[in-house]
Amino acid sequence: MFGFSLTKLLVLAALIAAVWYGFRWVQRLQQVQQSAERDKVERGADPSEDLVACSRCGVFVPARGGRSCDRADCPG
Repeated sequence: MFGFSLTKLLVLAALIAAVWYGFRWVQRLQQVQQSAERDKVERGADPSEDLVACSRCGVFVPARGGRSCDRADCPG
């Protein structure tokens, strides 16, 4: 029942190799994604933007760009 045969050892070695290469493949994909995100941040393509609160209504609007909160009584 628990005897070692060449077939069992080869199947075990193939399973271990498949799992090993699978983990390496996933790790490589994660590294590529991280380097792409790092490159995007270094080029200044960060999607975050500073916001300021409107002095009249309190709605947050972009600090740069001069857009108001689209209300008629808004000073922005």
